[in-house]
Amino acid sequence: MAMTLEEAEALDARDPLRDFATEFDLPEGVIYLDGNSLGPPPRRALVKIHRCVDDEWREGLIRSWNDAGWIDLPQRAGAKIARLIGAAPDEVLVCDSVSVNLFKLAAALLKRRKGQSLAVEADEFPTDQHVAEGLTRLIDAPLLRLAAGERPPTGVGVLIKSHVHYKTAEIVDMDAEEEAARASGVDIIWDLSHSAGLVGVDVGKARARFAVGCGYKFLNGGPGAPAFVYVARAEADALLQPLSGWMGHAAPFAFRGDYEPAAGVLRFASGTPPILSMTALDAALDLFDGVDIRLVEKKARALGSLFLRQTESLGLLPLASPARRGGHVCLKSDNGYAVMQALIARGVIGDFRAPNLMRFGFSPLYLSYADVWRAAAILSDILFTDEWKKPVYERRGKVT
Repeated sequence: MAMTLEEAEALDARDPLRDFATEFDLPEGVIYLDGNSLGPPPRRALVKIHRCVDDEWREGLIRSWNDAGWIDLPQRAGAKIARLIGAAPDEVLVCDSVSVNLFKLAAALLKRRKGQSLAVEADEFPTDQHVAEGLTRLIDAPLLRLAAGERPPTGVGVLIKSHVHYKTAEIVDMDAEEEAARASGVDIIWDLSHSAGLVGVDVGKARARFAVGCGYKFLNGGPGAPAFVYVARAEADALLQPLSGWMGHAAPFAFRGDYEPAAGVLRFASGTPPILSMTALDAALDLFDGVDIRLVEKKARALGSLFLRQTESLGLLPLASPARRGGHVCLKSDNGYAVMQALIARGVIGDFRAPNLMRFGFSPLYLSYADVWRAAAILSDILFTDEWKKPVYERRGKVT
């Protein structure tokens, strides 16, 4: 049964997270349902970037590597992410991109499992599949593509797996997967890109040892924000990653020609950290101080359920609605691209995923129940009036 706007507003009045919306700088009149692709700017991140540029870079110049603590920023930001995923502060490092970190971890793990296969699900996020394919081609190792939900067979040594699926938003039972992996001797690399900052993750409890994730989705670190890598303390010193750059050296400013890896997860650093983008991410992460992630996950699922309830009579088929769902839902439509462009023109921003999926993200820190109610009403109006049929909405940009 559909909800009224008044009922949605009543939910907002009782929402323990409602005050967080003021922390974000969103354009007036926009309902932003794409935080699962790119989070909006937190006000504190914008302030910190300006300070970094005006004071630390312009005034401090190279002295800011020491005076402003730039050199330790990857570890400081990593410790903040560690709190969100159940890791120890010294087990997470912010660096590079998800693709690069995935390559580094998979290569390091395959080296110690010579002759064994790397496995990835066939409907996994494309970059995870591409990195797996490129790495195995480079080192002439076997690659196995699994069906959705299929457990790796004998001979697989490393498995790449998302905790939250980028299309269905289904949350995988990390504890059960890790238990099965230990029994069969498989190392799982978890992709937490659609998990960190939104759903409850406890790598320590699950005894998960390896993970990567991005900083620009629910962590709101900005476009192209650096990613993170997690390696359990007990594993890190036994691994040698292939991109052995100077920032992963035990003594980078000794300028020795031979490579000696740093202790722990720090050895997964490679090049010089991107200070401006890392500064934005570091400031954005402070938003999560004292936040109960269980409440964030609960509200994300409630917002998605409200959207599905309000749109169920429109003839659009949900891709999936798992019992435990992350922060987005997908609706199928053969006209999905044009419909999404019409929505964006009306101030409701989601995204499109080929061939026929409209994806709507529900980031609980700045979205209200009334926002979601209004977004569903606008979608209904666009469909009933055939507004999406205007030729302008068929023009495709490079990014969909």
